[in-house]
Amino acid sequence: MKALRAAAGTSQPVLSSQQVQTVFYQVPELGDLHQSFYSGFKARLSHYFDTYPSHEQPPAPHRINSDGAEEDAKEKGFQLTVGDLFLKLVNQIGIYGGFIENYNDAIKVVRKCTQVDPRFRTLAESMMCNSNGSPKPCTKYTFEALLYKPLERVTKTTLVLRDLLKTTPEQHQDYGALQEALRLSRSFLSGVNQSSQGRRGVTLTHDMRRQLIRDGFLVDESDGVRCLRHLFLYTDLLLCTRVKPATRGKQDQYRFSWYLPLAGLKLRCFSRDRTPEAELRLHTIRTKMYKLNKQLQHNVKGSKARSLKKLEQMELLLLTHDPVYRLELSSPSEKSHTLVASLYELEVWREAIDKLTKENVETVPPDLLTLTSACVKLRMTQQLPLHSSSSSSSSGKGEVLCGTLAVVVHSASGLLQPACVFVCLEVDGFDFYEKRAQTHSSGHTLSPQWEQELYFQVDGARHMRVMCVAQSDIGDSAVVGRTSLTLNPENLCNRWRRQSLNLGPEVDVHLSLKYKPHPPDPPRPGPQQQQPVFGVPIQTVAQQEGVLVPLVVRCCVEEIERRGMEEVGIYRISGSTGNVNALKSAFDSNRCEAVTRLRTAEVNAVSGVLKLYFRELPEPLLPPELFQSLVHTLDMTDKHEQLSSLLSVLQSCPDANRNTFLFLLHHLRRVSARQEVNKMSLLNLATVFGPSLLRPPEAGARVDISQEVVVQVQVVFCYLQCSSLSEAQISLPHDADAEEDETTHL
Repeated sequence: MKALRAAAGTSQPVLSSQQVQTVFYQVPELGDLHQSFYSGFKARLSHYFDTYPSHEQPPAPHRINSDGAEEDAKEKGFQLTVGDLFLKLVNQIGIYGGFIENYNDAIKVVRKCTQVDPRFRTLAESMMCNSNGSPKPCTKYTFEALLYKPLERVTKTTLVLRDLLKTTPEQHQDYGALQEALRLSRSFLSGVNQSSQGRRGVTLTHDMRRQLIRDGFLVDESDGVRCLRHLFLYTDLLLCTRVKPATRGKQDQYRFSWYLPLAGLKLRCFSRDRTPEAELRLHTIRTKMYKLNKQLQHNVKGSKARSLKKLEQMELLLLTHDPVYRLELSSPSEKSHTLVASLYELEVWREAIDKLTKENVETVPPDLLTLTSACVKLRMTQQLPLHSSSSSSSSGKGEVLCGTLAVVVHSASGLLQPACVFVCLEVDGFDFYEKRAQTHSSGHTLSPQWEQELYFQVDGARHMRVMCVAQSDIGDSAVVGRTSLTLNPENLCNRWRRQSLNLGPEVDVHLSLKYKPHPPDPPRPGPQQQQPVFGVPIQTVAQQEGVLVPLVVRCCVEEIERRGMEEVGIYRISGSTGNVNALKSAFDSNRCEAVTRLRTAEVNAVSGVLKLYFRELPEPLLPPELFQSLVHTLDMTDKHEQLSSLLSVLQSCPDANRNTFLFLLHHLRRVSARQEVNKMSLLNLATVFGPSLLRPPEAGARVDISQEVVVQVQVVFCYLQCSSLSEAQISLPHDADAEEDETTHL
């Protein structure tokens, strides 16, 4: 898949990008699903056989009989539990729905390309199956045969579950989970067999079939009140239901909440910051979860089941109140509803809904009673996505991350048109910590650069979701591309690993990751207070941001080069004091908001903020102790010697000072290149910036003010005239200790 995707961007592609997407639709997701199951199963077996070697008999566990007394279980192997792994696998079996629906289209592409392209024919007729290190020789398959493998896997999973259930004693704690997994698997197979397109359906009165595309748990927000709901997406409508959990011996009961026809449905995705009160409430919940998990680890007798139940309740509260992203659904009848979830989950739903709305569906009036009653049989998602439930019986943490995960988002490439984009990251694991982080929004560009460090406290993390999001001026969000990355502790432990992730046909994101393992720390109270940037030494700001050129400098320069290069008197004419101070306050309190506000601020206010930043530095970019050396350099008559001295003085500056100065010089040279329009020559720019970039030391003999200004302007003017200036290094070399770069196409 990687080779075909890479070749799609060349002048002689084997398959086009669209054909690659069709042929391999949902294949990476299916691979991740089974890899996760395989890893968990392998870890569980390894832990069991390491604990109880074959020559040792495990101690018989205690069980409670009907009289409340403890009795010893006679069956061996009760310590090994795998039912939760099968149940987790089957709960995500709905991924196969998309693959099966797309199967016929994929086969058509394979057959067509086999006929018309000899290169693809050679490839398609001699595919080699990966042996995963097995000594057995690789098996040769045709492309069509390999595409049929996932269809066989669904049936095999059902047969394995049936055989496993037959050999599992009813007293075993896996019995109930395996029984439910088999029911779900059979239910899914039944739906597949009823529809040639792999969609599940209910019969309508008009000799038509309403087919279920996907279902899952999302939060429904109405008038500020959030409620967890089970949603069902059919071919022509979206159904929202309330679930009443089953009592012993009975099925779950579904109650109708609302529905929206897909015809004419409009979607809008946006985010809304939490209030301080909400932040405090979430911190309280996370702290309680952290303490409950500690109790579970100590296995306090008699309290484990109670603690686990409380932990699930706390996680349910977070699942409901933690998300900040919203998907607003508006129908032509002026009915609207808002769904709340993680950005990744909302995007999956948005894509599915958007695809159906483009098919010009005609809504058949639904029988809501029949439709709601059928939910129990049709549902593909059985359990809530609670980490505490799935991990309560897991053994060991060898393949999960517990500690600090550092991510440096460098840049993105491949955008088809200029946009203001940011990268959003989501990790899984326990909810003790904030699981989402994002970069600031870039300027309006084809090649956004961030060089921004993001940190996650993680416990039990296995995957990281990466999304590139375009943001409009009114705050609406549109996901340009997304992918999911498996986190391998061995590859990331205590060293930077650079990766290039393909997020789809439109964008690649380049980032570096490093993992530092340590015991879980208590949750921190809310988001950390951002440190100010104005009036702070530039080395301090650069260190806080993990860069060599501060964000305020980079963003102002990007915005001026986007829309201020032909502004007459740019940097000479000041913006309004109120606008400049407002932007300054934004950078000191909320950089993400400041970057967003830059895009709509008057361009002279943006240039005013940049000048103000340099003017308010406690020490200028060119340190005061170098003032006399620069004065001496100006007195040199030999131009070659003068240039050498200027570069030598610049090289002696601290890294952040030197690179920020170089970054500014290159920008000012580009501004001056348009001086016929903006009327700003190199000398004009040196006159504006000289007094801010260079000042004499406070101690020692004072220089006449007029002479001081002349020196300041002349020094900056000389640097601007240098044609041999090196390029500025914006970020620290985060991948210096990595063995090799990786390019990941997912």
